[in-house]
Amino acid sequence: MSEQPATKRFLVSWDQFHRDCKALSWRLIEKDQPWKGIVGVTRGGMIPAAIIARELDIRQVDCVAISSYDDKNQRELRVLNPINKELVGDGEGWLVIDDLVDTGNTAKVIRDMLPKAHLATVYAKPEGEPLVDTYVTWVSQDTWIYFPWDVDIQPMDPIVMAHKKG
Repeated sequence: MSEQPATKRFLVSWDQFHRDCKALSWRLIEKDQPWKGIVGVTRGGMIPAAIIARELDIRQVDCVAISSYDDKNQRELRVLNPINKELVGDGEGWLVIDDLVDTGNTAKVIRDMLPKAHLATVYAKPEGEPLVDTYVTWVSQDTWIYFPWDVDIQPMDPIVMAHKKG
């Protein structure tokens, strides 16, 4: 999340996320590129990486573990599990998949590691948007995205009530 506090909420259901991942797959198919494989960014990028691997019939999937969030707070970025450079090289012909590009900090690290990879995210915020090659949905910088793996079903106040509190 950026320094700007999230004032809006965007709740993504499993169905919506799956549809958005399939939409991203269609955009990637249109590139008419013979992809060598996928690198999923843990943790949020693993689910879209699996869906896209299926849709594009890609069997070679690797991951890179980068941590910059704990719950809702962004902290110093750490590479917990680096990319297998013997397999992926400089990224040429490879897709890097993440759920979201927010500030672009993670994308910058990935670009340094894999300068020739195609970086694709399901969602993009303005600060990070210039760093990705393909995405499906633009989301304002002041919106916190609640992914389906991060939430549980519970009653919520109407949007107008949250707006009045803020």
